[in-house]
Amino acid sequence: MSTLSDIVTGTLIFLGSLLALTAAIGVVRFPDTLSRMHAATKPQVIGLILILLGAFNSLRGNVDIWMIALVGIFTVLTAPIIAHTVGQVAYREQRMRSDLFMVDELEAQGAEEADGHHRDAADDPAGTDRQG
Repeated sequence: MSTLSDIVTGTLIFLGSLLALTAAIGVVRFPDTLSRMHAATKPQVIGLILILLGAFNSLRGNVDIWMIALVGIFTVLTAPIIAHTVGQVAYREQRMRSDLFMVDELEAQGAEEADGHHRDAADDPAGTDRQG
């Protein structure tokens, strides 16, 4: 049973490391910020989860397992938020290839805000401008 567990652990860690390597190569090779952000978040998070699963399998019965679980949970929770924030900043700073966009929803939102048609809750604290 120990040999099978070692094989599973090694396979998980190897696959996770391979995904982390592809993420690092993508960050270096991709041309614009949005493509690099995609490479830095998706395979990196999955690779880290695979590595943590391999460590979890290797450390069965150890107290450190819960710390590994916390690392995985916080990574899964924070990676999308960070990627979203980086994407917004890259869009605002015009550091992306707009020819790759099929639909540019942020451009339409920016046009509404510039025209003054978009109203925030801060503009209408009583909520009198609601339709319905």
